[in-house]
Amino acid sequence: MDLFGTTGIRGPVATKVTPELALSVGRAAGEHGEEFVIARDGRETGVAIAAALEAGLESAGADVVRAGMLPTPALGFASYGRHGVMITASHNPSPDNGIKFFVDGVEYTTADEERIEEGVANDVEPATWKEWGRQTSEEPLDGYLDAVVEYASEHGAPLEDMTIAVDAGNGVSALGTPEVLRRLGATVHTLHANVTGHFPGRPSKPTPENIENLIQYVREREAVDLGIAHDGDADRIVVVDADGSIVHEDTILAVLSSYFVEQSDVADPVVMTTPNVSGRVDEQVRAAGGRVERTALGLLHEGIAEVEAEGEQTAVAFAGEPWKCIHPELGIWTDGIATAAVLTRLIAAEGLGTLLEPVTERPLEKNPVDCPEEAKADAMERLETTLPEQFPDGEVSLDYGVRIELPDASWFLVRPSGTEPYIRVYAESDDATALLEDVRETVKDAVEAAT
Repeated sequence: MDLFGTTGIRGPVATKVTPELALSVGRAAGEHGEEFVIARDGRETGVAIAAALEAGLESAGADVVRAGMLPTPALGFASYGRHGVMITASHNPSPDNGIKFFVDGVEYTTADEERIEEGVANDVEPATWKEWGRQTSEEPLDGYLDAVVEYASEHGAPLEDMTIAVDAGNGVSALGTPEVLRRLGATVHTLHANVTGHFPGRPSKPTPENIENLIQYVREREAVDLGIAHDGDADRIVVVDADGSIVHEDTILAVLSSYFVEQSDVADPVVMTTPNVSGRVDEQVRAAGGRVERTALGLLHEGIAEVEAEGEQTAVAFAGEPWKCIHPELGIWTDGIATAAVLTRLIAAEGLGTLLEPVTERPLEKNPVDCPEEAKADAMERLETTLPEQFPDGEVSLDYGVRIELPDASWFLVRPSGTEPYIRVYAESDDATALLEDVRETVKDAVEAAT
């Protein structure tokens, strides 16, 4: 049974994330925890899915704490000292919803998720009536916002001279980012800040096309210094400069990674990221005196735990994948609100241009190759041999697909999609188009041989 993807359980409420599934998942999870705090984003189906999950948890003997509507990072914060569940489909469209588990501020590990899948498959029986859990309520949002303001205030400079436009996309970031930035001193203009699961202002995913209103708003107003957009649950962030141009997500990672490595007081500061992240992050981290480690998409928290176990003089200074950042000093959850707070204070101190100037931005392109699900494993096995042979001077990593870094700092990544019938191909180079097509031809040959 494969219920969990890279970010919990997610899919259409009519066919996958149904109340029946939520009940079964809750009962399977409730066997292994005494208390669960539950929150949801603004989706219309969130109340019903949460209710079904609560019934499953309580009937397994777990106590439930209702936290109402929250950004996902606030639920991560609220899960300190207990388990947590966020009902959200993040940037997916309105018909979808999802279930994401935390414990003590960290997303469940793969082993934790497999245990739940086993319980669902075995149709766990409810506890006896005398052992059912109880239900209470609390409001953890203010505590989370206080923690973000306190954390961000340790970095950069006050925001009194900054005007920032925040596009919440009708998501629950409206409950967090505008308030945090105002408390840090900024003047904040909001777009699509009424929370509704219909997402009438724009689709939840903050792509360049979907945030065109924000881009135009910033571009047309000289007083606005910066634009920030989030997805439906506030774990993602997109940054728009004063000219209305989107700052590349990997460049944001490079700026923050180098900053936190420089701030670290351990001998071996590490930045944890994923295979699809640009080499510009590696370049900036090395220049700052740290090193980069990579882990699979959706498993930053497990990679962080592995690095932290290496010894007292090794610590993860920062972690992230495109659009999603983890601030270890605050907590091991992806947090678009905290990222907005810290980044804007760094911009207030240094200026965005100064922060971006050291980062070399080579063209980065991606284009998948069609591949039937049943052929992916065979094709990838072939590519583990053919691609290193095609690029003999490259540094090869086979941990999460095939990633090869070339002597001129170009790189490419080939990995099977976990959700679609593709093999994904990424390339970063001064001539990214040519490199991408060279690699795609080899991938096509492997797929053809595998089918």
